[in-house]
Amino acid sequence: MGYFPAYLKLDDKKILIIGGGKIATEKLTHLLDFTSDIVLLAKDFDQNILELSSKNHLRTIKKRYKSNDIDGYDIVIVAIDDIQKQKDIYLEAKNKKILCNSVDAIEYCDFIFPSYIKKGDLTISISTSGASPAVAKYFRRYIEKLIPKNIDKFLTEMKNLRKKLPKGKERMKFLDKKAKEFFSK
Repeated sequence: MGYFPAYLKLDDKKILIIGGGKIATEKLTHLLDFTSDIVLLAKDFDQNILELSSKNHLRTIKKRYKSNDIDGYDIVIVAIDDIQKQKDIYLEAKNKKILCNSVDAIEYCDFIFPSYIKKGDLTISISTSGASPAVAKYFRRYIEKLIPKNIDKFLTEMKNLRKKLPKGKERMKFLDKKAKEFFSK
C-alpha cells in the first residue's frame, strides 16, 4: 500500500535530524522551506550542514545518539548509515508516537519525503511511494517546465482577492474565471 499524500503544518512541530552528513544536509534543506524549528544531532557534522545551521540559527548537538534523545520532538529524521541504529530509533519513535523517517530504509518510515516544487504558495509534490526516487526527481523537473513563470505573483493576487471579496457563489465564480483565464494564456 502506498503513502497517503498530506501537507503538514510544521509551525508548532519540533523536528530532530539525527546525522550530520550529505543526506542530513539534503533533508535539512527541504525542511527549511517550511520551518526552522529543527535541531541537529550527530557525532560529527560536515561543513555544509554547519553553515546552514548557523545561517538559520539552528541548534546542533555534537554527540552520538542515545536512547531517549528523541523525547520532546514531534518528528525525527534518521539520516545515518547504520541500518540497525535506524531500526532501533524507528522502533523507539513508534513506541513514543513520534513520526519517523529513516533515509533509505523505507521499512522504518512513517512518512517519506516526496520530490517537490515550491514557488511561493504553490507546492506540488511527487511520490513513487519509495519505488523510485529517481523517477520522482525527473518527473518533478519535467513538471517544473510547465509551470507559468509568474505563478507566485498570480497566487498572491488570488489570495488577496479571496480575503477582500465576500464569501459565496459570486466569489467562487469570479475566482474560477480568473484561474481559467490565467491558464488559458
